Amino acid sequence: MAIRPIQQLIRAQAVREGAGVTVHRSIGTQSLRHLDPFLMLDHFGSDNPNEYIAGFPAHPHRGFITFTYMLDGQMEHRDSMGNRGELDSGGVQWMKAASGVIHSEMPRQVDGLLRGFQLWINLPAAEKMSDPAYQEFPANKIPEVETASIKVRVLAGEYQGQAGVIKDPNTQVCYLDVRLEAQARFELAVPKEHQGFIYVFEGSATSQSHALPQHSLAVLGQGDAVAVTAGEKGTRFILVMGKPLGEPIVQYGPFVMNTREEIGQAMADYQNNQLVRKKAAFNV
Repeated sequence: MAIRPIQQLIRAQAVREGAGVTVHRSIGTQSLRHLDPFLMLDHFGSDNPNEYIAGFPAHPHRGFITFTYMLDGQMEHRDSMGNRGELDSGGVQWMKAASGVIHSEMPRQVDGLLRGFQLWINLPAAEKMSDPAYQEFPANKIPEVETASIKVRVLAGEYQGQAGVIKDPNTQVCYLDVRLEAQARFELAVPKEHQGFIYVFEGSATSQSHALPQHSLAVLGQGDAVAVTAGEKGTRFILVMGKPLGEPIVQYGPFVMNTREEIGQAMADYQNNQLVRKKAAFNV
């Protein structure tokens, strides 16, 4: 197998979002605008309740999927589809905004902790104006594979025969939460045509002799396998892979379409209270 090299290393940047909440963004910055099919990655977290008390009040989305993973704490979700959910520690939320959704996300700390990730995944042109959909899965529904030195939570894709709860037929996303004890080595075969990244959020690691410091995103180069070795104090990271769509990406804030005209229509629809065209069932 050809182990993928580290093509680019990006330090997450602090960005103000919602009602003044600070998140740490790696994809969706000047350093890395997009990584097809991924549009944005935010890492949020704090032990100070005042930093997140205002949360993310009602805001619109069109043309893509949001994938939220709570490491610690809780997130209350409400949306224009009529859904209301409580995403607890270890749970995942998948929302296909598609033709239009307006939602709010209000975080709450649990035992003084609040941590998680939000990933934006692009939709192909043929589905950008399709009906929205929503799914939410608690921690006990997420498959786990554990050995003496490795623990893997399978959110999407497959690992050692375990399939994740989230499935995206368009991009075939694989999303793993990997915890390694000191000096342990993790390897995974991946499709050659897929693009992906590693984001280290605990400890440190190396890949192909390339250091992966904490709070850094490593863009993976070409190859058919990924290999990571933990540092002296162990590590924890997410590994995300997906099939590129290869389509034009035109983004304006919370709208991601294929042309400027479509962005203009999305803005007009939102201003005229016509963004939400179809409600969808709440699936858990």
